[in-house]
Order: sequence, then C-alpha cells, then structure tokens
Amino acid sequence: MALTQMQLIQSLGEAMAWFERELQWGVPPTELRHLVGRIGELYAALITNGQMATEVNQKGYDVVGGEGERIAVKTTAMMGNSGHVSFNPNTLAVVDRVIILRVNTEEMQIETLLNAPLAEARDFMADENAAGKLSLSLCKLTRPARSTSELKAVRVASHGNYEVRELENGSIEVCRDGLPVPSAKPELRHLASELNLSILNGNGNPYNTRQLGSVVIQALEAGV
Repeated sequence: MALTQMQLIQSLGEAMAWFERELQWGVPPTELRHLVGRIGELYAALITNGQMATEVNQKGYDVVGGEGERIAVKTTAMMGNSGHVSFNPNTLAVVDRVIILRVNTEEMQIETLLNAPLAEARDFMADENAAGKLSLSLCKLTRPARSTSELKAVRVASHGNYEVRELENGSIEVCRDGLPVPSAKPELRHLASELNLSILNGNGNPYNTRQLGSVVIQALEAGV
C-alpha cells in the first residue's frame, strides 16, 4: 500500500530521530547504511511528490515521482568531498532520474548533491570499474566550502577558555584556548551543560549545531 505524504513525513522524522540517536550512542555512520538509504528514499519521495518503489529490492530505481519518473536514489553520510557512489549499468535502462543525497551528520539535515535526468547524471559517471559498476565521485558534485577564516563572525561570545562564533553563513565555530575544535556540537553540549541550558527544542528533539550554537551565544550575551 502506498504511503500518504503525511505518512512519508512521519516516517522520515522517525528515521532521522533513530539515526541521530544511534550516532549519539557512538555508532559510526558507516554502520548505518541501511538506515541512511531509507532516509534518502523517503526524502526523495517527498520532494518529488512521489512514492516508494512498490517491489522489495526493486531493480534499478527506488522511487516513482509524482509525474511517473523512475528515480534511482543514492544517499551517503560521508562528509567532505571524498567517496563515491556506484550504479549498475544493466539496470540504468529503467531509470529516468538520479537523485544523490547526503545526510549532514553535523547539522542533521539532508543535502541534495544531484537531482538530474539520467542523461545529465551519466556525464558525471566514470567508465565501468573492475566490478562492472559505474562510479560517480562525490567530489564532482560538491563545491569546496569557503574557509572559515574567510568568513566574518556576526556574533561572538566567550565562556572560560571557550569562544563561540556565529559566522556570516550561519555556521557555528567553537574555539578552545584560541584554536578551532574539529567538531563543534560536542563542545556546545558541554557548554550547555555548564550553563544549565537544555539541548532539546520545544518538541523534545535535540538542537542541531546551528540552533544550539545560537542558544549558547544568546545565553552568554545575556550573562547567564
């Protein structure tokens, strides 16, 4: 039975919550491939006003869009520009569109890397490899992010040996002893604990990095 749009939204929300909970328990994203794939298929069905493929392990495509397009969906949780996704050339004949998504584990949001007709997507794919697969390197789809050193800080707040900066693109940078930390969220949660701030929003879901950073900065500006 096809899922309604509301059921797709609810399923996607539950899958994202489950994914974040697993990450908080220390499970690496590479061990959650099935869940990541499910998140991507649900999201693709939503943005195309479509439905999940009706057969289990449907060959070639995963979603049928609202206008009948057969869509192959690939989803990764790898950050940065490294990595690739593979396609079976024998089943691409039944595909009309390719959507490649990334679950941003820092912001807990879904990013669209490619949403294009098959003919356009094929331009990004390399020739068949030793396993007989077509490979698409993610570096072809992701633009290098501007260095944080190039971005202006629009809000800055300090606490002890920490400095929390909200940059002009909305991202949050945390410095400890004058040096940027590699992952802001754990440090923000540490600061929130010291400041007796909740890390949950009004719906009981954890703040993402930008939301939590804004809460921490606001509290420090208010002299909490």
